[in-house]
Amino acid sequence: MPRSQINANFIDKTSSIVANILLRIIPTTSGEKKAFTYYRDGGMLAQSEGNYAEALQNYYEATRPEIDPYDRSYILYNIGLIHTSNGEHTRALEYYFRALERNPFLPQAFNNMAVICHYRGEQAILQGDSEIAEAWSDQAAEYWKQAIALSPGNYIEAQNWLKITRRFE
Repeated sequence: MPRSQINANFIDKTSSIVANILLRIIPTTSGEKKAFTYYRDGGMLAQSEGNYAEALQNYYEATRPEIDPYDRSYILYNIGLIHTSNGEHTRALEYYFRALERNPFLPQAFNNMAVICHYRGEQAILQGDSEIAEAWSDQAAEYWKQAIALSPGNYIEAQNWLKITRRFE
Protein backbone atom coordinates (compact mmCIF):
# COMPACT_ATOMS: atom_id res chain seq x y z
CA MET A 1 0.00 0.00 0.00
CA PRO A 2 1.47 3.40 -0.95
CA ARG A 3 2.45 5.75 1.87
CA SER A 4 -0.10 8.35 0.74
CA GLN A 5 -2.90 5.80 1.01
CA ILE A 6 -1.69 4.69 4.46
CA ASN A 7 -1.63 8.33 5.60
CA ALA A 8 -5.07 8.97 4.12
CA ASN A 9 -6.48 5.88 5.84
CA PHE A 10 -4.92 6.99 9.14
CA ILE A 11 -6.39 10.48 8.77
CA ASP A 12 -9.80 9.07 7.81
CA LYS A 13 -9.81 6.71 10.79
CA THR A 14 -8.62 9.44 13.15
CA SER A 15 -11.30 11.81 11.87
CA SER A 16 -13.97 9.15 12.36
CA ILE A 17 -12.83 8.47 15.92
CA VAL A 18 -12.79 12.18 16.78
CA ALA A 19 -16.22 12.67 15.16
CA ASN A 20 -17.66 9.76 17.16
CA ILE A 21 -16.25 11.16 20.41
CA LEU A 22 -17.60 14.63 19.66
CA LEU A 23 -20.97 13.17 18.77
CA ARG A 24 -21.11 11.54 22.21
CA ILE A 25 -19.93 14.48 24.32
CA ILE A 26 -21.49 17.49 22.55
CA PRO A 27 -25.15 17.90 23.42
CA THR A 28 -27.08 17.20 20.22
CA THR A 29 -30.55 15.95 19.50
CA SER A 30 -31.14 12.46 18.17
CA GLY A 31 -32.21 14.03 14.85
CA GLU A 32 -28.92 15.90 14.57
CA LYS A 33 -26.98 12.73 15.35
CA LYS A 34 -28.96 10.81 12.76
CA ALA A 35 -28.40 13.51 10.14
CA PHE A 36 -24.67 13.58 10.86
CA THR A 37 -24.43 9.81 10.58
CA TYR A 38 -26.17 9.84 7.19
CA TYR A 39 -23.95 12.72 6.09
CA ARG A 40 -20.64 11.27 7.23
CA ASP A 41 -21.04 7.52 6.90
CA GLY A 42 -23.42 7.33 4.02
CA GLY A 43 -22.91 10.48 2.04
CA MET A 44 -19.30 11.49 2.30
CA LEU A 45 -17.90 7.96 2.38
CA ALA A 46 -19.97 6.78 -0.58
CA GLN A 47 -19.19 9.99 -2.49
CA SER A 48 -15.44 9.60 -1.91
CA GLU A 49 -15.67 6.05 -3.26
CA GLY A 50 -17.57 7.22 -6.35
CA ASN A 51 -20.87 5.61 -5.29
CA TYR A 52 -22.93 8.63 -6.22
CA ALA A 53 -26.35 7.00 -6.12
CA GLU A 54 -25.74 5.75 -2.58
CA ALA A 55 -24.28 9.10 -1.56
CA LEU A 56 -27.30 10.97 -2.92
CA GLN A 57 -29.68 8.69 -1.08
CA ASN A 58 -27.82 9.28 2.18
CA TYR A 59 -27.59 13.03 1.68
CA TYR A 60 -31.33 13.16 1.01
CA GLU A 61 -31.88 11.17 4.21
CA ALA A 62 -29.58 13.57 6.08
CA THR A 63 -31.69 16.56 5.01
CA ARG A 64 -34.80 15.18 6.71
CA PRO A 65 -33.71 15.43 10.35
CA GLU A 66 -31.17 18.26 9.88
CA ILE A 67 -32.66 21.57 10.98
CA ASP A 68 -29.51 23.67 11.35
CA PRO A 69 -29.27 25.90 8.24
CA TYR A 70 -25.47 25.92 8.27
CA ASP A 71 -25.16 22.13 8.42
CA ARG A 72 -27.99 21.71 5.94
CA SER A 73 -26.16 24.02 3.51
CA TYR A 74 -23.23 21.60 3.32
CA ILE A 75 -25.51 18.66 2.68
CA LEU A 76 -27.20 20.57 -0.15
CA TYR A 77 -23.82 21.67 -1.47
CA ASN A 78 -22.63 18.05 -1.63
CA ILE A 79 -25.81 17.04 -3.44
CA GLY A 80 -24.96 19.78 -5.94
CA LEU A 81 -21.45 18.36 -6.32
CA ILE A 82 -22.81 14.96 -7.24
CA HIS A 83 -25.22 16.40 -9.77
CA THR A 84 -22.32 18.38 -11.25
CA SER A 85 -20.22 15.22 -11.48
CA ASN A 86 -23.10 13.48 -13.20
CA GLY A 87 -23.43 16.30 -15.74
CA GLU A 88 -26.83 17.34 -14.36
CA HIS A 89 -25.97 21.01 -14.31
CA THR A 90 -29.48 22.41 -13.89
CA ARG A 91 -30.09 20.25 -10.82
CA ALA A 92 -26.62 21.11 -9.50
CA LEU A 93 -27.35 24.83 -9.79
CA GLU A 94 -30.62 24.31 -7.94
CA TYR A 95 -28.84 22.67 -5.01
CA TYR A 96 -26.06 25.26 -4.93
CA PHE A 97 -28.74 27.98 -4.77
CA ARG A 98 -30.49 26.13 -1.94
CA ALA A 99 -27.18 25.80 -0.08
CA LEU A 100 -26.48 29.51 -0.47
CA GLU A 101 -29.97 30.42 0.79
CA ARG A 102 -29.02 28.79 4.08
CA ASN A 103 -25.37 29.83 4.13
CA PRO A 104 -24.39 32.75 1.87
CA PHE A 105 -20.73 32.31 2.84
CA LEU A 106 -19.94 29.26 0.70
CA PRO A 107 -17.41 30.48 -1.86
CA GLN A 108 -17.09 26.97 -3.26
CA ALA A 109 -20.78 26.99 -4.21
CA PHE A 110 -20.36 30.30 -6.05
CA ASN A 111 -17.27 28.91 -7.76
CA ASN A 112 -19.04 25.76 -8.90
CA MET A 113 -21.97 27.78 -10.19
CA ALA A 114 -19.52 29.96 -12.12
CA VAL A 115 -17.83 26.89 -13.59
CA ILE A 116 -21.18 25.57 -14.82
CA CYS A 117 -22.09 28.95 -16.34
CA HIS A 118 -18.67 29.24 -17.95
CA TYR A 119 -19.05 25.73 -19.41
CA ARG A 120 -22.47 26.63 -20.80
CA GLY A 121 -20.98 29.77 -22.31
CA GLU A 122 -18.27 27.71 -23.99
CA GLN A 123 -20.92 25.32 -25.31
CA ALA A 124 -22.89 28.25 -26.73
CA ILE A 125 -19.75 29.47 -28.52
CA LEU A 126 -19.33 26.03 -30.10
CA GLN A 127 -22.95 26.22 -31.27
CA GLY A 128 -22.33 29.65 -32.76
CA ASP A 129 -24.61 31.54 -30.37
CA SER A 130 -22.50 34.48 -29.21
CA GLU A 131 -25.37 36.26 -27.43
CA ILE A 132 -26.13 33.28 -25.22
CA ALA A 133 -22.39 32.70 -24.70
CA GLU A 134 -21.96 36.28 -23.51
CA ALA A 135 -24.90 36.00 -21.12
CA TRP A 136 -23.54 32.77 -19.58
CA SER A 137 -20.05 34.29 -19.33
CA ASP A 138 -21.42 37.40 -17.63
CA GLN A 139 -23.23 35.20 -15.12
CA ALA A 140 -20.07 33.17 -14.52
CA ALA A 141 -18.21 36.42 -13.87
CA GLU A 142 -20.76 37.50 -11.26
CA TYR A 143 -20.53 34.19 -9.40
CA TRP A 144 -16.73 34.22 -9.51
CA LYS A 145 -16.69 37.76 -8.14
CA GLN A 146 -18.80 36.60 -5.21
CA ALA A 147 -16.53 33.58 -4.61
CA ILE A 148 -13.43 35.78 -4.73
CA ALA A 149 -14.99 38.35 -2.39
CA LEU A 150 -15.59 35.60 0.16
CA SER A 151 -12.21 33.96 -0.32
CA PRO A 152 -9.76 36.47 -1.84
CA GLY A 153 -6.70 34.20 -1.85
CA ASN A 154 -8.42 31.48 -3.85
CA TYR A 155 -9.71 31.09 -7.38
CA ILE A 156 -6.61 32.52 -9.05
CA GLU A 157 -7.58 31.07 -12.44
CA ALA A 158 -10.98 32.73 -12.16
CA GLN A 159 -9.32 36.03 -11.26
CA ASN A 160 -7.10 35.74 -14.32
CA TRP A 161 -10.10 34.93 -16.53
CA LEU A 162 -11.95 37.95 -15.16
CA LYS A 163 -8.96 40.19 -15.94
CA ILE A 164 -8.38 38.74 -19.42
CA THR A 165 -12.06 39.12 -20.35
CA ARG A 166 -12.17 42.59 -18.75
CA ARG A 167 -14.87 41.60 -16.28
CA PHE A 168 -12.84 42.31 -13.16
CA GLU A 169 -13.72 45.61 -11.52
